[in-house]
Amino acid sequence: MGKLVGMAGALLLVFVMDRACAEEIQGKIKSLDTAERVIALENGTRIWVAEGLSMDKLREGATVRASYEEREGKKIATTIEAK
Repeated sequence: MGKLVGMAGALLLVFVMDRACAEEIQGKIKSLDTAERVIALENGTRIWVAEGLSMDKLREGATVRASYEEREGKKIATTIEAK
């Protein structure tokens, strides 16, 4: 029982730390490349859209809000929505 509680606590800590690393950004799409799964915002920020996230509603000129994590120097969107 003690090991199970310890493992649950460790998983919770990883989840909390993972969420603490996520940042949010909002902006207008200047360009997008669906083959590379990357969007460029008007402010120059480039965001790579994680596999499994739909890019169907993303269009140049649309305003988007995304949560992302920095991985290997890239901003990887973990959630993204067009407004």
